[in-house]
Amino acid sequence: MREQTDVLVLGGAGVDTVVHVPELPLPFADSYMIRPGIESRAGQSGDFVALGLHALGLRTHHLDMIGDDHEGDLVRALHRERGIPFTEALSPNGTKRAVNLVGPDGRRLSLYDTTRSRDADRFDERTVRELAGATRHAHVVITHPCASAMPLLHDSGVTVSTDLHDWDGADSYHEAFALQADVVFLSTTALADPERTMRDIAARGRARAVVATAGADGSYLLHDGELTHTPAVTPPAPVVDSNGAGDAFAAGFLLGRLNGEHPRRCALYGTVAGAHACTVPSTRTDAIGREELLARVAEVERG
Repeated sequence: MREQTDVLVLGGAGVDTVVHVPELPLPFADSYMIRPGIESRAGQSGDFVALGLHALGLRTHHLDMIGDDHEGDLVRALHRERGIPFTEALSPNGTKRAVNLVGPDGRRLSLYDTTRSRDADRFDERTVRELAGATRHAHVVITHPCASAMPLLHDSGVTVSTDLHDWDGADSYHEAFALQADVVFLSTTALADPERTMRDIAARGRARAVVATAGADGSYLLHDGELTHTPAVTPPAPVVDSNGAGDAFAAGFLLGRLNGEHPRRCALYGTVAGAHACTVPSTRTDAIGREELLARVAEVERG
């Protein structure tokens, strides 16, 4: 099939209910008066990666299971309004949803509704093969039914990336994704020894690049056996929410990778995109554009 897209995003479509709280952790109380309010909007990990890639000028297609419900309508509307092609399969348990508690400093706590997916969920094999045959790269979110789709992507010859988020380095569910991706993103949050985990992923899996994000401490890249550090950059505005920063990092990194940049420069792309995401309120789904990203990267490189 003729190539039609740059990145196929699998999984991670859903709806978040955003609740601003006075502090995290939230002390027990009978009630809280919440401002600026409580809002539900489409946008989970796969949605944010797709939006980020699209804003950076990459031809993007999103595939996931969603429900015939209000949350599913919000997901459909988001993709339609942003002009991102979306192939959906019906989820009998409904569209994925979560509650995000957001503190004044931008930190968040996410509560995921696990009743909205099943271990038995699967994408139609023919659909995956057709979409994979029309793309340069696939980014796989660690939600059902994405794990079972990874061998189909490899058969199609596309490169694959995934984000393990706050993996502890041991959970077997995350490990299945870690060992089948060419590019692996993860957070250092739950890792006792990030370098050891990164090297283990590279040694046992197929990853050519492993990237561990560390918030204000920047990120670490393992490539060709060498571990390098990319410092964080100053956000262009006050930090209001860290939700989606890791997804923005992945989108920026993939832009560089698909443009043939060295992995260390790809990490800088990701760092700039992630910093921008932290300045976007949690109720919005805005992403940095290519022109702005490249300008900020040039500023950082000039020192």
